[in-house]
Amino acid sequence: MFGDLQGMMAKLKEAQVKVEETKQRLNSVMVDGESGNGSVVVTVTANREVKNIAIDDELLTDKEALEDYLILALNDAITKANQINESEMAAAAKDGMPNIPGMDMFK
Repeated sequence: MFGDLQGMMAKLKEAQVKVEETKQRLNSVMVDGESGNGSVVVTVTANREVKNIAIDDELLTDKEALEDYLILALNDAITKANQINESEMAAAAKDGMPNIPGMDMFK
């Protein structure tokens, strides 16, 4: 019914290894989010860890604008990182999954 169960288990283990390798690689993929025409730039990894925040000196006197721009830049960076992360993780999982009829989860 399920064919070679041992083969499927080996394929699942391979998928798990690929997913872990992809997670590690995504720690080195940097994504920038910005706002205020570049006056605030936030850099995050594709695993959504904040690595750097750059703020234009002119914003240091306007607390409300700085807060707004930080929120926008963070959200921009996280959105981009999420897209990369989801795409890469789905590809890694799909490559390692055994072919089980009726279980086509990654179309």
